[in-house]
Amino acid sequence: MEWRQAECGREILCGERAGGVLMQGDLRTADLTGFAGKVQCVYLDPPFFTGDEFAFRMRIGEKGWTDGSQTLTLKAYSDSRTGGRAQYLLLLREALRVAYDLLSDTGALFLHLDSRMNAYARLECDQVFGENNFVNEIIWAYQSGGRAKRHFSRKHDVILFYAKSRALYFDITRVGVPRKDNRSNHMRRTVDEHGRPCRTIRAGGKVYTYYDDEPVFPDDVWTDVSHLQQKDPQRTGYDTQKPRALLDRIIRCCTRPGDLVADLCCGSGTALVSASENGCRYLGLDLSRHAISVSRKRLMDSALDIRLPFDQCPAGFKAEIMTGLGYYAVRLLDYTLPEEIPQDALRQPAGLQITGLDTVDQWSVGFLRDGIFHAYASAARRKQTPALPETLELPLLRGTVAVSVVDVLGNRTLWAADLP
Repeated sequence: MEWRQAECGREILCGERAGGVLMQGDLRTADLTGFAGKVQCVYLDPPFFTGDEFAFRMRIGEKGWTDGSQTLTLKAYSDSRTGGRAQYLLLLREALRVAYDLLSDTGALFLHLDSRMNAYARLECDQVFGENNFVNEIIWAYQSGGRAKRHFSRKHDVILFYAKSRALYFDITRVGVPRKDNRSNHMRRTVDEHGRPCRTIRAGGKVYTYYDDEPVFPDDVWTDVSHLQQKDPQRTGYDTQKPRALLDRIIRCCTRPGDLVADLCCGSGTALVSASENGCRYLGLDLSRHAISVSRKRLMDSALDIRLPFDQCPAGFKAEIMTGLGYYAVRLLDYTLPEEIPQDALRQPAGLQITGLDTVDQWSVGFLRDGIFHAYASAARRKQTPALPETLELPLLRGTVAVSVVDVLGNRTLWAADLP
């Protein structure tokens, strides 16, 4: 049996959760015409004009995923200030126009920024969406490490909420949170005639009653969603990752199950995961190949359609196939990285050598049919499962048996078997 590197432009993972599309590319030039007017919620979390370089910290092998002692830190993306503020705002305006065209008449945009560009972005949004379609300026205030001495510490982001039109769909009842027992407020604590605990207050000659077992709904200052801490189990190693609770609130308030959610700078894929877990379809787009590999791993259990050609590169691959009763058992034996580790990558420990199956972060088995790879079984290294399963089973179906590999450098390769 021989393996050959196969050319293929599309990969479909047959997961059970609500699925969607993942693409790599520039949102200004990507072909998104098939989604125009069909998106209910666009979340846009672009670079913040910081001038910084951001990284992706990949854990290496079972040891790295167990205790974090083996890692490789790679460049994820650049938030360059080249071209200045005018160039940044031009790019933002183009992104907003793409978002506007994607949204349905009932749809909503959430633009996530910080104090650097917030004021300018508000004017750009007014130009593209219209001043009358501004809904909220949401303040996400959080606690994180570090304290300033020359000014008040900057501990909040701004999320601009715009509607596509006056037909906006919004349901605040989907984002209620349990009421806190705040005994210091001025309302009277009592119980009603049915024994339900409540608080009452008289104002303007009327008595207002608030029941303790009813949820409260957030206003435009969100202080109850925590920033991701260093050891948070959600962390993927991708810089600027946002917490799942933040995206859950954004997506739930303006979507219904089955709606389409788009994240045009998807990064670590949190918005896409939130969409899937809340029963929505998703569209994810990003320039970084590390964003694609991280998002692929997090979305592996959904019906994921990756519209991106596999890499053609000089990687090394070995596997064997055993035939069982109604299935193939594919065993991964070895993989060799197709390129040298970048010189600017940070190895922990220094001098770390990455060989054998430690080079593999994810792999899948399936069939190559009509130019599409259909993956029926997948495995990935995670904190919960640091050891990579070396054997995956595949039902006996029509097509060419194939294996996809995502390595620690973000390369995606596809290997087809020439069975005797």
